[in-house]
Amino acid sequence: MGGTSDPYVKVYLLPDKKKKFETKVHRKTLNPEFNETFTFKGVPYADAMNKTLVFAIFDFDRFSKHDQIGEVKVPLCQIDLAQTIEEWRELQSVEGEGGQDNKLGDICFSLRYVPTAGKLTVVILEAKNLKKMDVGGLSDPYVKIALMQNGKRLKKKKTSIKKCTLNPYYNESFSFEVPFEQIQKVNLMVTVVDYDRIGTSEPIGKVILGYNASGTELRHWSDMLASPRRPIAQWHTLKDPEDGDKKD
Repeated sequence: MGGTSDPYVKVYLLPDKKKKFETKVHRKTLNPEFNETFTFKGVPYADAMNKTLVFAIFDFDRFSKHDQIGEVKVPLCQIDLAQTIEEWRELQSVEGEGGQDNKLGDICFSLRYVPTAGKLTVVILEAKNLKKMDVGGLSDPYVKIALMQNGKRLKKKKTSIKKCTLNPYYNESFSFEVPFEQIQKVNLMVTVVDYDRIGTSEPIGKVILGYNASGTELRHWSDMLASPRRPIAQWHTLKDPEDGDKKD
């Protein structure tokens, strides 16, 4: 709307996509200047020749899924890595790829922190486009919220289960006691799980926020701290539940 954009860039290597970098968001511009540097460490030269560097440009939107504007793919075997390269490339459309980042679904929740009371409130609002986990092409999703510190789970809470849906609506509120001196030392792990009455309930995807998060997760956490006592709602794209911390 308004003929402008809030662009940011994700930078990663294919095929693994293990390490992703994100630039800052530039507000209300179609001509952003980023001037940010990212370093991929531990990539041997021989491996680099088999990788493709991707610059994916997104339009940031706090209240809905971020639209991908376009991308540039650079096969590293086609360039001389010994030289510094500066060049313009045409953005390619990503239509038809189903948004590689969005295979697991999206979740919307609000965060509110009251420093004087040391209270963190999380309201799980809704999720959409969740990955189909059941044979019938649906899921029975619920959301787990875990307060973590140094990889240890301090507290955990969970929503009700919503039956046979990929677009559950919750609007359920949860509070955690987090003293002000501790708020910059904790992480919040939000995991969407497919409930299974007989077998094992399977995680669909997760989001980790907190002091050491990055990208949109860090932005949401920072916005919460910058606006004490005010609920800040935001959509997040679910990440692979097997990435990083594997504790449930």
